[in-house]
Amino acid sequence: MDASDPSDADATDAAAAAQRSPDHHRDRDRDRDHDRDSDGILAEQLLRLTRRLHRIQSRQLEPIGITPAQFRLLRTVASYDAAPRMADLAQRLDVVPRAVTTLVDALEASGRVRRAPDPDSRRVVRIEITDEGRATLRSLRNARRAAAEEILAPLTAGQREVLGELLSALVDGMPERRC
Repeated sequence: MDASDPSDADATDAAAAAQRSPDHHRDRDRDRDHDRDSDGILAEQLLRLTRRLHRIQSRQLEPIGITPAQFRLLRTVASYDAAPRMADLAQRLDVVPRAVTTLVDALEASGRVRRAPDPDSRRVVRIEITDEGRATLRSLRNARRAAAEEILAPLTAGQREVLGELLSALVDGMPERRC
């Protein structure tokens, strides 16, 4: 048998393929499973990052005496031109109205917001930010920046920009959810 004979080379290649076939199929199946699970892994990484950011932010907010959820509500109240209704806040925050009531209760007890009657309807209650609430927001913005800097420290400016674009694409691409 001549080693340069193409039929011998084909037979050798076929024999080698047959020998590696179980491993090759196993590798292919593992790759396919990995591709299928990569979205799950990515989701888990996002959840871990969210939890880490929440812990860091909580640590930054603790000396101010406010929770991340209260901070978010306070920021949201301040973002309105006119005092919002509880229902407006629930919709903007994408939470059930009862959750807003609990947060408003805590912020009102600390003097950061106040409930005010609606001038057009006695049944409607509006939420107003107080001077104490505005002062708290100023302090909280610094704590928020410090938390963001801590979590983003490993990234370069370019990576931060790309991350911002990717997160915007995810947030903007999410379908509206009704509570």
